[in-house]
Amino acid sequence: MRFVSWNVNGLRSALSKNFVDFFKRSAADVFCLQEVRATEEQIHLDLPGYDIYWNSAKRKGYAGTAIISRLPFSSVTRGMGIPEHDDEGRLITAELPFAYLVTVYTPNSQRGLTRLDYRTKKWDIAFAEYLKKLEQKKPVIFCGDLNVAHREIDLANPDSNHRNAGFTDEERATFDTLLNSGFIDTFRVFTKEGGHYTWWSNFSRARERNIGWRIDYFCISSALKPKLKESNILPHVYGSDHCPIELILDVTM
Repeated sequence: MRFVSWNVNGLRSALSKNFVDFFKRSAADVFCLQEVRATEEQIHLDLPGYDIYWNSAKRKGYAGTAIISRLPFSSVTRGMGIPEHDDEGRLITAELPFAYLVTVYTPNSQRGLTRLDYRTKKWDIAFAEYLKKLEQKKPVIFCGDLNVAHREIDLANPDSNHRNAGFTDEERATFDTLLNSGFIDTFRVFTKEGGHYTWWSNFSRARERNIGWRIDYFCISSALKPKLKESNILPHVYGSDHCPIELILDVTM
């Protein structure tokens, strides 16, 4: 079973940059999107055989997530059920027979770290609790733009970024806590070295020079590790300042 996740940095923009061509080539069973920045009414996607589930932000043209799936879901839930965290459309949970799939667009701590306390002291804690509650029923797959580079090998210039959003000690610590609670960063099961990134600045030819950050992840409950076959970054796919990532599990429906 193939899962793909991509922060598209605006789905309307991505659609003008061959999004549909890549979607078809990916042969994904489930395709998760972050930062769609649109509502269902603003988008026309003709994808026979697939259903689309939206969670748009209340604020127009901001954040939002979606899941495109050819698999049937037992249930689909939008948000965590906490109003403080749910207005920006950052979370969708879909229930499969063998696991819950969660796509997430974690809040950015922003320039000047103006949102760092909200992100690390409220959102990250609530998100971890939400995942562990799901895990009481069945294993969890969560994916998306988590807006944190976990280790120094996960960004090209760690020394100059220690107090920048996405690489603060606080953000890395809450991600550590989440992984240590029983989740696996699937990419690192297969790839131990640095130099692999999922986001690049639009300035100074950063993507061409591979001066990037790995901030997009597929993580799974430890119970699913025997099913883990591949976890890949797809830097050759353009259309956003992020590239897609994929997960392949040895499961059938």
